Amino acid sequence: MAFRCQRDSYAREVRSVAGGTPSCRANGAFSTTVVSCSPAELQTEGSNGKKEVLSGFNVVLEDTLLFPEGGGQPDDRGTINDISVLRVTRRGAQADHFTQTPLVPGTQVQVRVDWERRFDHMQQHSGQHLITAVADHLFGLKTTSWELGRLRSVIELDSPSVTAEQVATIEQNVNEKIRDRLPVDVRELSLDDPEVEQVRARGLPDDHAGPIRVITIKGVDSNMCCGTHVSNLSDLQVIKILGTEKGKKNKTNLVFLAGNRVLKWMERSHGTEKALTALLKCGAEDHVEAVKKLQNSSKLLQKNNLNLLRDLAVHTAHSLRNSSDWGGVVVLHRKEGDSEFMNIIANEIGSEETLLFLTVGDEKGAGLFLLAGPAEAVETLGPRVAEVLEGKGAGKKGRFQGKATKMSRRTEVQALLQDYVSTQSAEE
Repeated sequence: MAFRCQRDSYAREVRSVAGGTPSCRANGAFSTTVVSCSPAELQTEGSNGKKEVLSGFNVVLEDTLLFPEGGGQPDDRGTINDISVLRVTRRGAQADHFTQTPLVPGTQVQVRVDWERRFDHMQQHSGQHLITAVADHLFGLKTTSWELGRLRSVIELDSPSVTAEQVATIEQNVNEKIRDRLPVDVRELSLDDPEVEQVRARGLPDDHAGPIRVITIKGVDSNMCCGTHVSNLSDLQVIKILGTEKGKKNKTNLVFLAGNRVLKWMERSHGTEKALTALLKCGAEDHVEAVKKLQNSSKLLQKNNLNLLRDLAVHTAHSLRNSSDWGGVVVLHRKEGDSEFMNIIANEIGSEETLLFLTVGDEKGAGLFLLAGPAEAVETLGPRVAEVLEGKGAGKKGRFQGKATKMSRRTEVQALLQDYVSTQSAEE
């Protein structure tokens, strides 16, 4: 069975006309009947990235405007009697519409489709058919799979590499065919129709039932497909191939945008270009050179800063060693620094009698810590220091270092270390 969305991808409404005969219009709702409604669950990804399970119902309709996912194309979104449909999946010749509100079997309902999402999918899917056909015709590059993503689409080509020249030629050719306004026809053929053997396909689903849908771009391609498509390549507007990426098993991924996605991509790119022009104080044609100069300056500053930090670490180590407070427990915190800074201090001091507790970072936030001193003491105290600072670390040979989330608890660590030293002295 082909659903209404497949028989006419542009259908968004059925209205009554004289004589009671329904007629398609561009906006509004589509009337159909509820066949069944059964309890179901839907696994989704919550705002925190964790999987969530929603309880609801699988609603089966006599016919539907909402496309169930398949053929590399995601499902539609929309409403049934203004109730949101959160997922549409195909089950044999039926489509399950997941809702969180039950619907009574036998009742007449109005189905509306999220047209912006539907038309975007039509553009990307027809764009994939066109690119696939052209890549095969021009260079023998076969498509093995494709993915219609939320922001971009990817065609997997059965080739370890695709040259920049080939990409440019494919892009030029597909856009020429869009400008030629070639029609896209949808036909249904029976399984025993001889023409089926001449149609490009990657196989039918195991549970396929009914006639075979064939999508034909006039003079370019005929392909079996269950998805929704434009009726003329002019509705694609334009195709932009963003480039290639290394695929799996000696394959190459071709990344592309079609139609309104190209316009949105250009809008984002133009916004970025304007922001960079204001920040870099130069025209767009000079952005790359300006960034290269900034990178070189940054590398030089980092190198100088690192040398100064090393000199400061050596000086700090000598100051601590010669301080009147030297001995027992020595504590030092510095806002700026890194692990190397703390290790240089520990190396310069080289004491096996004193417990040296060093920290760098935000005084009340997160940072790094290092505990150095007698191996036995450090082995005992290191994990406890990490626990107090609500962090984690590791150590060996008289040193324990790691990351901390609560640098504000440094005074508790100092008290812990001093208690340990006092206890050891009393036992001696």
